[in-house]
Amino acid sequence: MKKTATIAGSDATGGGGLEADLKTFQEFGTFGLAAITSIVTLDPATGRHSLHQLPLALLQEQLASIFAGPIDALKTGLLPTREIIELTAAKITNNRPLIVDPVIGGKGTQDFIENDQVQALREKLLPQALITTPNLREAGILSELGELTSEKQMQQAAKKIALLGVKHVVIKGGTRLNSEQTLDLHYDGQTFQTYPHPVIATPYNHGAGCTFAAAITAAIAKNYPIEAAIKTAIDFVQAAIAQGEKINPYVGHVWHGAYTQGEKRMEYVDEN
Repeated sequence: MKKTATIAGSDATGGGGLEADLKTFQEFGTFGLAAITSIVTLDPATGRHSLHQLPLALLQEQLASIFAGPIDALKTGLLPTREIIELTAAKITNNRPLIVDPVIGGKGTQDFIENDQVQALREKLLPQALITTPNLREAGILSELGELTSEKQMQQAAKKIALLGVKHVVIKGGTRLNSEQTLDLHYDGQTFQTYPHPVIATPYNHGAGCTFAAAITAAIAKNYPIEAAIKTAIDFVQAAIAQGEKINPYVGHVWHGAYTQGEKRMEYVDEN
């Protein structure tokens, strides 16, 4: 069985973060491990999110635990401080594929990481990555090009991010690009591949970005070629968004089991 790991923040509401990663890993038939960098909570009175960082020494012990055995592919998510990014980068070795989801904030939140941490991502982690999966906003920040509003600007951003050392840049278009049809863009250092798809009109899409990067990670662990991993991840997330579920008065999450019709598994059948 393939082993996949995530180093990320925990989303207490279960839709994003390492919860999304582990659910996605399971749907792909891989065994998921996790190291928690922080916990994001939601205030039920206001809907406000708060970030609670875990001690660096505890993260170090977690990393030692997940790397005690072989890992076939690894994903990073929310790494909220330069120290956490530097520790993670130091513990990652080049003999396992690394997918970096450069989380620089989240829905309904202020930025989770600031300029110093962004620079650490650029300098320490992205040079080790096989793939990175920024959304439009994150790609604009990492490329230092600011707001991206067109496919041409996405291409320019992808080229600048690739210069940091990451081999494949996948920029997610999302609804910021077009409200009806959007596209994801893949740059492999030489050529561009685009994946247009319709925008699904639903507010219940929390966790889509984490799920996308986790799906690519699991597909890479199972020896998918890069293009097939990206395309499968897009299809997986499109299905997850289409069956998004309202979780509380403030957020609705993608359904990670949608692609495999997971809600039908283990149903009780009365044989009497």
